[in-house]
Amino acid sequence: MSRSTTPPAAAESLRGLCGGAVHLPGDPGYDMASSPWNLQVHHHPAAVAYPASPTEVADVLRAASKAGLQVAPQGTGHGAAPLDGHLGESVILHTAGLSELSIDVENRRARVGAGVLWGDLTEAAGRDGLVGLHPSAPDVGVVGYSISGGIGWYARKLGLQCHGITALEVVLADGSIVRATADQEPELFWGLRGGGMPLGVVTALEFDLYPLETVVAGFLAWDRAQMDQVLPAWTQWCTTAPEEATTSLRLLTVPPMPQIPTELHWRNLVLIDGAVLGSDSEVAEILAPLRALKPEFDTVRRVPAETLVRMHLEPEGPTPGYASSRLMSGMPDDAIAAILDIAGPDAVDGPDITEFRHLGGALHRPNDGAALASLDGEFLVLGFGLRLDPAEWDHSRELAVRMLDTLRPWQTGREYLPMLDDRIDTRKAFPPGVHARLSALRAAVDPDRLFVGPHL
Repeated sequence: MSRSTTPPAAAESLRGLCGGAVHLPGDPGYDMASSPWNLQVHHHPAAVAYPASPTEVADVLRAASKAGLQVAPQGTGHGAAPLDGHLGESVILHTAGLSELSIDVENRRARVGAGVLWGDLTEAAGRDGLVGLHPSAPDVGVVGYSISGGIGWYARKLGLQCHGITALEVVLADGSIVRATADQEPELFWGLRGGGMPLGVVTALEFDLYPLETVVAGFLAWDRAQMDQVLPAWTQWCTTAPEEATTSLRLLTVPPMPQIPTELHWRNLVLIDGAVLGSDSEVAEILAPLRALKPEFDTVRRVPAETLVRMHLEPEGPTPGYASSRLMSGMPDDAIAAILDIAGPDAVDGPDITEFRHLGGALHRPNDGAALASLDGEFLVLGFGLRLDPAEWDHSRELAVRMLDTLRPWQTGREYLPMLDDRIDTRKAFPPGVHARLSALRAAVDPDRLFVGPHL
């Protein structure tokens, strides 16, 4: 796709906003400003603006509306893939400059601006023995992750991160700045807790933290040749594992990352990682059935809680890749057989990475104060295509999709929006009544559809 170097005439009216931090096509900083975290995605927006305050956000919204342009708020750009090719008449409103971060130790609460990353928040909270319900990568934005759902390493015990939100600062389409809580703008508060619809620009949010200085966490690893033993054993273990245990199982070829032991580099492995809350003796008893499978590597031990944000060994910094997911009602023997056929030790040309995250526990208990009240299913299966060579991107994506499609018979039919690089109809993510309520809310706060969302 060719890149235009001439800004739409309407976008010229944005020049001078945000103290001059506005980039139009042809400007020296435009290419870098419009590039999201996922380097497979190439946005060509009408403009990119970097506001440094809610007031500057409001100025951009008013100017974009007057110019007949839409607005796409973006933090890190982790969820940018569904918007690929849809932003030619839009302004990317980049929130990196909204960097407020404070920890209320007494009330165990954080307040963060939309530019704060989880690595920064985790480090700040960890100094006071507190932890948030963070994701498995430190360079994910706190706000985007939080308002979309948020499955972390304590999810089966403590639930979704969106349920821990206590207040949001939001700039609405008309430029008004509001505070949304359970008592103030309650409908907006409900919709921004996991609703996945573009309702406004969240410039800051407040959420609960938890007193946790250390936790037992790490990974167990086996050669892929043992997959036919490890996968069914783990799925069986998951049926009785207590809520204190949140784990995932991955099938992958280990990349040569410096934080990974060199003897694992390029190995085809089955890897179980996660965290277990409890005393050392309680955790040892919980993990005993998995350790009985005699993993080749066992790094599980008590560690500072703040280190878990990097435990999953996900790539940090802009990376080309594809990632999508499906919710599964279970993994019976037929499903396991299908997985072994595509990604087992004898499979040819299997997906780059397949991951299964164990759900249940607190994730099944509904929170009526959030649009995403709970998560359907027992597992979330993720298919990844992670290759540096652009010539291999389409093929690696096809392999990931093949795995997800093969598991269709055991899927719930619901979707988890934050982990979807494919653009879908949001009616697949919520029960009919919830979706109708979200649609009515969007019509009320953004009647002219100023904001463009990643999904339909």
